[in-house]
Amino acid sequence: MNWITKIIKAGEKIKSAIHKRATKEDLANSDWTSCCKGPILKKDLEDNLWVCPECNKHHRINPKQRFDILFGKNNYKIFKTPIPKDDPLNWADSKTYKDRLRSARKKTGLECGMMVVSGSINNIKITAVASDFDFLGASMAAAEGEAFLYGIQHAIENQTPFLCVSAGGGMRMMESLISLSQMTRTTLAINELKKNNLPYLVCITDPTAGGITASYAMLGDIHIAEPGALIAFAGARVIQGTVKEELPEGFQKSEYVEKTGFVDLIVERKDLSEKIGTLLSILLKKNSVINSEENETSENNQSLTKAAS
Repeated sequence: MNWITKIIKAGEKIKSAIHKRATKEDLANSDWTSCCKGPILKKDLEDNLWVCPECNKHHRINPKQRFDILFGKNNYKIFKTPIPKDDPLNWADSKTYKDRLRSARKKTGLECGMMVVSGSINNIKITAVASDFDFLGASMAAAEGEAFLYGIQHAIENQTPFLCVSAGGGMRMMESLISLSQMTRTTLAINELKKNNLPYLVCITDPTAGGITASYAMLGDIHIAEPGALIAFAGARVIQGTVKEELPEGFQKSEYVEKTGFVDLIVERKDLSEKIGTLLSILLKKNSVINSEENETSENNQSLTKAAS
């Protein structure tokens, strides 16, 4: 090998190093992330509740970060929810479903894509569930359905309001109809919660789409959304290709969805805890009045029955 060949090979190595793209793992482990004005320190973003101070973009956060903001750091109890059998359909595409689950669990530290907790806001005990988008896009499968039902059951048994922080792209294709059945199961569970006159609040975060929007995310007594959150069933390009018309500006963003009546309030992350506490105080007071009226009616009916007999 002569000196010219050595220089050429060295140049190729330098060029390769310059153009080598950072992996997702490199980006996740970096102290930096990006937003409207380029790189921003994750620490600075965290200090502002993961909201960009320049453009007010509400960055995605995991359930633990979410509950630290809502209830206070580590000021809540995390429940261990049932985990059904992995990969009931023996699914495989470019990877096996079991491998994907293994990677998601390692990445998030969660057994499934939902975390169920109990905590307090304004001295009101609350059962809450939140999804982690890093767990297979926060898609719904049997394990997530079990977590949701566990949370509802806990709320009913302990007579607490239920807060759902929604996120995710919909049902998980690797579990096919098992996944789709979670839409029905969560809907029936919410109906049981409402039969017990317990408030069901939904906080919609970015993104909430597909079967999640078509089921438990749109069944709340009150729907709150974070600014700029994507709220959709089908994708905008699919809709535009179907209707053959230009879609309005900001279509499927929380601000647009509020105008069309599917969202009641848009609340910034820093104000969520206070707003949820206020809403629950009003709803619980209203429900206590309803319960007392129902009890009074029941007592009157019993008196009338005795008198008639």
